[in-house]
Amino acid sequence: MPRPDPLSETFAALADPTRRAILARLRLGQATVTELAEPFDFSLPAISRHLKVLEQAGLITRGRDAQWRPCRLAADPLREAAEWMEPYRRFWNDRFDGLDDRLLAIRDNPQDTEF
Repeated sequence: MPRPDPLSETFAALADPTRRAILARLRLGQATVTELAEPFDFSLPAISRHLKVLEQAGLITRGRDAQWRPCRLAADPLREAAEWMEPYRRFWNDRFDGLDDRLLAIRDNPQDTEF
């Protein structure tokens, strides 16, 4: 089976709340698997499977420090995802700006109910 494109791998990895929580923790700095597992009621192998998905998507890297393999956030795929979503962010901002304008017009002239 062909490997999905990088953007699809990023969104697939981000689809799971546990993986998003792991990324949020790694935003604060590197951590071991044991440290990453602390807030969850999962086994270490289950956390390792989540880390493997994040690593395959390029969202984390694992180093080597003696017997430890600390995980680090690799944010480049997140930047690529944000760049992909940017036109949609602008779309929704334009829509909300239009709604704000309409609500202000109604507040200033409540008799004007024409939509």
